[in-house]
Amino acid sequence: MGWTDERVEQLKQLWAEGLSASQIARQLGGVTRNAVIGKVHRLGLAGRATPARAERPRLQVARRVARPRPAPVIQVPIVEKDPIVDEFGRKTTVLTISDRMCKWPIGDPSTAEFHFCGHPPKPGSPYCEAHCVKAFQPTQSRRDRERDREFRRYLANS
Repeated sequence: MGWTDERVEQLKQLWAEGLSASQIARQLGGVTRNAVIGKVHRLGLAGRATPARAERPRLQVARRVARPRPAPVIQVPIVEKDPIVDEFGRKTTVLTISDRMCKWPIGDPSTAEFHFCGHPPKPGSPYCEAHCVKAFQPTQSRRDRERDREFRRYLANS
């Protein structure tokens, strides 16, 4: 439905009375809230604080006492050892690696210098202690994730 002169006048009157764009759209019928907002903008009607919001009392929100944040995890420097070298001065390659060696790749696989760490792996892992620290990051507990979500919601609603 188009904007006739009568509908534009009705829009101006309802806008001056302080109705919201949604309320105006419902009263006019056949237009959306966004159409009303667009027409108000094109007509250059003055923006105003809606009386409905000005009259509404603000809710008193009980402030929660902030829990102390856990201490940040201190990153321990990773001490990597030099790769294992056999008695002939060769490093661990795809052909010489076994289950009892760290499988951390070193270098570019497309070059002849590519090799593996070769140190004894940490039990249950394919990597040695130093490379486990690099490869596996500790997971955040469910409680910590939920607390962070609640905090973000609180900030968004403030």
